[in-house]
Amino acid sequence: ISLLCPITNCCIKCLGGVPYASLVATILCFCGVALFCGCGHVALTGTLTILENHFSKITADHAMLTDIIQLMQYVIYGIASFFFLYGIILLAEGFYTTSAVKELHSEFKTTVCGRCISGMFVFLTYILGIAWLGVFGFSAVPVFLFYNMWSTCAAMRSPMANLTSIDSICVDVRQYGIIPWNATPGKACGSTLGDICNTSEFYLSYHLYIVACAGAGATVIALIHYLMILSANWAYLKDASHLHAYQDIKMKEERELQDIQSRSKECLNSYS
Repeated sequence: ISLLCPITNCCIKCLGGVPYASLVATILCFCGVALFCGCGHVALTGTLTILENHFSKITADHAMLTDIIQLMQYVIYGIASFFFLYGIILLAEGFYTTSAVKELHSEFKTTVCGRCISGMFVFLTYILGIAWLGVFGFSAVPVFLFYNMWSTCAAMRSPMANLTSIDSICVDVRQYGIIPWNATPGKACGSTLGDICNTSEFYLSYHLYIVACAGAGATVIALIHYLMILSANWAYLKDASHLHAYQDIKMKEERELQDIQSRSKECLNSYS
């Protein structure tokens, strides 16, 4: 029992220094970015395959779109790498701030550089949060386009639909600006549209876009969580620095008072 007590106290002390809020935000950020990047990458490939096979069979018509999709996939690689590193840095900053707050009354002192770094992370996380709001909105666009196509196919298959000719129902992707107006055929009608909706590329890309949009939303939530944590940590560090400054002044005044009292006693002893 005597050996277990120090081990238990050490474990409790270590667990007390874990920044659980930062840990939860980091896990949520990693999951959100992983879903967005992984699903978005595969969905973009599937979208390009659908366009090449059914909407733009001439390579020159969608050459620019192919380059844009490849560029977006490279950007996805960069986003994944950056946020993996950024999440680890913010988690480490959470450990640092937790240690600083837990040891306010010890010799551990915050520095001006540390407080500036915390303030910089607050600003950078705020900018990234605004950027990811835009990414979240942008990721909802392909979900909307695929949903329109899927709902059109579902309407054609519905037994309640009173259609004289399903060939009159078309989906023209040229109106969305994805491919130029001179692309051939540019649209799909009737049974051709139904065949597209039944392909594995369409089904997989549609659901992957939904998951990618959800991942972007989770990343936004994680960044908002980070922003609240960093703001609170910065305030704690600022209060800690003020407390340490007050303690230093108080200790200095106490030393001066003790010196005055000791000199007064020496003067009284000399007179006596």
